[in-house]
Amino acid sequence: MLKNFYTRLLPHPVLTVILWLIWLLLNNTVAAGHILLGLILAILIPFLTSAFWPEKVRIQSPLTLFRFLVIVLWDIVIANMIVAKLILGRNDDLKPAFFDVELDIQTPLGVSLLANTISLTPGTVSCDLSADHRRLLVHALHVEDIPGAIKHIKQRYETPLKKVFTAC
Repeated sequence: MLKNFYTRLLPHPVLTVILWLIWLLLNNTVAAGHILLGLILAILIPFLTSAFWPEKVRIQSPLTLFRFLVIVLWDIVIANMIVAKLILGRNDDLKPAFFDVELDIQTPLGVSLLANTISLTPGTVSCDLSADHRRLLVHALHVEDIPGAIKHIKQRYETPLKKVFTAC
């Protein structure tokens, strides 16, 4: 009975912790008022929005998620430099392309994070998800090897996300 109470009060405990930490980081303080207000908001937001989450999210491998986040941050830094070099150089050398990435990931949260990761990395943007949720249309500012770009996305981003997220 006590477990059921906590499950209802904290339907997404990981999200609660993340929201609380983000609140404290954005306010750049650990004052008691901000700690309390952040905690209240971090509990209320997942509680009030839990009806909008069609699936219960379970993080299978927190270490893989941490490595994934480090890789994404590194890729964003490197891609910024590459894109700056491309746009400051000759535009005749650019080879923009649209391509489909066949998705192996099944969970809506995993697909959403993959699409957002692609869009966060400068030089690429996820444009559309097919009606059957099996293909993601991606645009790249400069791509010389489309199969190589697809393989890169699948290995570097999709594979870790498949390991991390599963539906309950």
